[in-house]
Amino acid sequence: MTDPAPASLAQGLVDLLDVEEIDTDLYRGARQPGGAGRVFGGQVIGQALQAAQRSVGEPKTAHSLHAYFVRPGDEAHPIIYRVVRDFDGRSFANRRVIAMQGGVPILNMTASFQPPEDGLHHQDAMPDVPGPESLKSERELRLDVIDRVPERYRAFMLRPRPIDIRPVSPRSWFGDTKQQQPQYSWFRICAPVGDDPALHRAILAYASDMTLLGTCTLEHGVHWLTDNLQTASLDHAIWLHEPFRADEWLLYATDSPWAGHARGFNRGQVFAADGRLVASVAQEGLIRLRE
Repeated sequence: MTDPAPASLAQGLVDLLDVEEIDTDLYRGARQPGGAGRVFGGQVIGQALQAAQRSVGEPKTAHSLHAYFVRPGDEAHPIIYRVVRDFDGRSFANRRVIAMQGGVPILNMTASFQPPEDGLHHQDAMPDVPGPESLKSERELRLDVIDRVPERYRAFMLRPRPIDIRPVSPRSWFGDTKQQQPQYSWFRICAPVGDDPALHRAILAYASDMTLLGTCTLEHGVHWLTDNLQTASLDHAIWLHEPFRADEWLLYATDSPWAGHARGFNRGQVFAADGRLVASVAQEGLIRLRE
């Protein structure tokens, strides 16, 4: 069976993030076609951000969001998003979003919006790393080792994905090899998706949940193939600094300054290829070693 064309994969993600308005401030997010098991956290964040963005008029655009995962989502069902208009001011607007399945919340999110405004400016320098053209994609790296992966994980590991990720220093998926952080990965959606800035922000929100949680496991020599490791995102925050395109290469630099008490804290910086820091991310996740 051949993989879908990149344009088809990209359109699938665009459709997934295009929430349907079913009543005033009430939206329905589609389920991942063919999905089984727990909903990917980036999908819930991306759809919730789209719901919030649909309720805010121009020229205000999203500059930050803070989300808490309270229950795992089920890929067998769509997700309902209720938007609460907490504040509409001249300089800022605030939206609260409750994502629900089966009548109970699975995620609570608050997003803030601001119109374009000039101000003082500084930023961290972009890390000096090899460009994406010289690196293997994550899919190619997985194909290289698929014969060593247990049969029950292979279909998930090789599932075609709309986000092309190219790690600078690929992590080890076997044994207890300990690796240093930070980690760097280039990413972009695999085909052009038009010029809607709100869609590009939602795609970044979706992709920001990839590679991040695993950062806090690197130096402990554990990974998602470790049998007794239980992982889950607990909360997720994004600050959107500058305009960007999610169908152009972005560098994701992640590190983990702390882990303990079955939790790991992770930070991320997203740079455009021209060196601009376009977003910052923070996440705490569950990393429990079960007996």
